[in-house]
Amino acid sequence: MNKKLKGYTLIELLIFIGMLSILLGILSQVFSSIIDARLESESTSSVVQDGNFLLNRFSYDIAKATNVNRPSAVGTSDTTLDLTIDSANYVYALNGGSLELTINSSAYQLNGINTNISNLNFKRIGNDDGKDTIQLNYSVTSKTQRASGPESKSYQTTVGLR
Repeated sequence: MNKKLKGYTLIELLIFIGMLSILLGILSQVFSSIIDARLESESTSSVVQDGNFLLNRFSYDIAKATNVNRPSAVGTSDTTLDLTIDSANYVYALNGGSLELTINSSAYQLNGINTNISNLNFKRIGNDDGKDTIQLNYSVTSKTQRASGPESKSYQTTVGLR
């Protein structure tokens, strides 16, 4: 009397484990690619958002200013911008990789927590009509590490007082 035993043979188990390991390998590569794409996107978007925000903020405040206190003379450059707007002092300066705006002793960080600001430079340029013009440069670098390194973008513009 032959009894048929229920169960799997060793060969069936080895084939199943082999197929499962191939499937897990493919899924881990797909998951890794998704994470890399997310880091790339996050890095790029934080740099572009902060860079464009700062560019707009500088343009708005410089155009609105009544006086440029620093850089002090035409043709000079400085890492700090000091403006008078509506009888208040607006001072832009770097503080450990963050751009700070100080308005009458109240400080505000302008860039996000995922970016660093560097190479900040303001140059006062003369103008025929007597109104000052400021040329500004800065770089925004992402703190998010991606496979190809951090995202970085440089900005430069010239804005005149109205």
